[in-house]
Amino acid sequence: MAGTANFVEAQAANRRSTMLLLALLTAIAAGFGYLIGWALQNETTDTFQVVSPLGLGLAAIMATASVGWSLISLAFGGKMVLSMADAKPIAKEDAPQFFNVAEEMSIAAGVPMPRLFLMDTDALNAFATGTSTHNAAIVATRGLLATLNRDELQGVIGHEMGHIANLDTRYMTIVGVTVGLIALVADMILRTLQWGSFNRGSDSNKKGNSGGGILIVVLIVVAIFAPLAAKAVQLAVSRQREYLADATSVQFTRNPQGLISALTKLDAAAKPFPGVSNATQHLFIVNPVQKITALTSALMATHPETADRIARLRNLGG
Repeated sequence: MAGTANFVEAQAANRRSTMLLLALLTAIAAGFGYLIGWALQNETTDTFQVVSPLGLGLAAIMATASVGWSLISLAFGGKMVLSMADAKPIAKEDAPQFFNVAEEMSIAAGVPMPRLFLMDTDALNAFATGTSTHNAAIVATRGLLATLNRDELQGVIGHEMGHIANLDTRYMTIVGVTVGLIALVADMILRTLQWGSFNRGSDSNKKGNSGGGILIVVLIVVAIFAPLAAKAVQLAVSRQREYLADATSVQFTRNPQGLISALTKLDAAAKPFPGVSNATQHLFIVNPVQKITALTSALMATHPETADRIARLRNLGG
């Protein structure tokens, strides 16, 4: 009963976190829209305006787009992440141990059997995605399935099943999809500036280049701040989620040594590979892009240090 209570508490916390995330992203989008509209209006009028009707209009448009994109993420985020990772569905006859272990862990978690996918790389890693326990998926790399023994694989799949049972996947999927969108918008702004689309020339209006300068400065600030804000949102995915998923794996498997051994191998072999991006790095059981060490800033780490995770697992086993 204690385990069930933990899942209920974790799910409730993640529902609240998801709503807060959607509100934060909407506020960021509205703020960017207002700044751009404010700069455009002050570029094209002689009277400086602190409160810009155009800015308010663009803020409303951006906020609406953010809410719409968030709803799309909730509906299709899992599919988007699987597409971004170039993960392919795998048949049971091609990976019987993978399927058997996933079936065992889904029974232990009391959730429907997730769909299983494969990333065709010799790297060692795995992640879970989906916005509910009914559309969840677990993705493993070919290298992971070929390298880990059954106890180690059980520990990894138990960890990912913990994310599914705790509804971490909903929050993490929305983060992954939204970070990708914000990075795309920022890149489009920078490319537009490089093409000089907003350089109206010295005779465009009475304010000359000074108005255009305001717009360009605002767009540059937005283009630089957007990915930084996206990174901050991404890192808001609490490292406590990883600790909880590790502990949940032990609860399912009753064997902390399997996950300890797996984490040791994954940490040693961690490396970037096709299908991984800055927008999805937080999904994986071990970060494939950034090596997390004791010296990594807490503000810049998507995961806890692997050595710390292992120490906590040993305490669970003790």
